Amino acid sequence: MAAKKVEKVEAVKKNGFPKPTEKDYAVIIKPIITEKAMALMQNSNKVTVKVAPNANKAEVKFAFERIFQVKVEKVQIANVRAKATTRGTRYKGYIQGFKKAVVTVADGEAIDLFKE
Repeated sequence: MAAKKVEKVEAVKKNGFPKPTEKDYAVIIKPIITEKAMALMQNSNKVTVKVAPNANKAEVKFAFERIFQVKVEKVQIANVRAKATTRGTRYKGYIQGFKKAVVTVADGEAIDLFKE
């Protein structure tokens, strides 16, 4: 019984991060792929992701570390407002707002968002 517990602790220490949970996947919804986000990723080692509306910086940091297995230095969160739009000249509507996070990854570590 004690041998199994020791093996689990060693597995976490080797990798450095615990396994992701369902809550982690609920906090980080999807990456945001724009020209500005790609420039930040290449030049500043920052990743932009869409997060849950009720997520805070600590939750985003821990979820990101568990899912991508990298060390996070800083998290910045912003609420993106909804925008008015038209379809053609006749139909008016709104593009839904969301919450996004810009996560700064530690130097020497990289993330591949486009795994095959």
